[in-house]
Amino acid sequence: MSAGSDSITVVTDIDDLVQRVAGRAASDNTGLPAPVGDARIAAAEAQLGFALHPLLARLYREVADGGFGPDYRLLPLLGPGPSVVGEYLTRREASVGVEHPQWPEGVVPILTWGCAMYAGVDCLHGDGQVLLFEPNPYRGGSWDQCWFLDSSSLAAWLETWLAGTGWFEEDAFDRDDLIEPRPWEQAARRLSSGA
Repeated sequence: MSAGSDSITVVTDIDDLVQRVAGRAASDNTGLPAPVGDARIAAAEAQLGFALHPLLARLYREVADGGFGPDYRLLPLLGPGPSVVGEYLTRREASVGVEHPQWPEGVVPILTWGCAMYAGVDCLHGDGQVLLFEPNPYRGGSWDQCWFLDSSSLAAWLETWLAGTGWFEEDAFDRDDLIEPRPWEQAARRLSSGA
């Protein structure tokens, strides 16, 4: 099973998935932050101006306030340092009213891959597709060439992490079945429309 958008549709029991993510998070990390309560989710959504994808909200509510997941691990939801809400608001502020917006509305950065690269969840997409923002191809003009579809859904992306089969795994490029992120076909429309 892979998380690419061409992958086989995976029917996942979300309750089971959240439990498996919680188990992996606990085994990978000592001292995980406590999960957040409903009030903190509501405060984050009020600042964002839209609801978090339901599965993403469950991860923060039932697993931990970030600190788990692939590579650099999920950002905390809110906070004085880098956070989902803080990173989103900073990127959106820089994208409003400019000729070439960089960050689309509704895509929350959930972790950094380093080198200004982010994984983001499209909270306006029913499945919560996971996107990769990779600014290195930028040569001026539109930012649409910097957006890639990593996974057609947050659930599939999490399954890939749990299985150790994501493109971000250390040995990923040694595998024949690797599906790398591909250009996000909706990037130009979403960046130009503001949604």
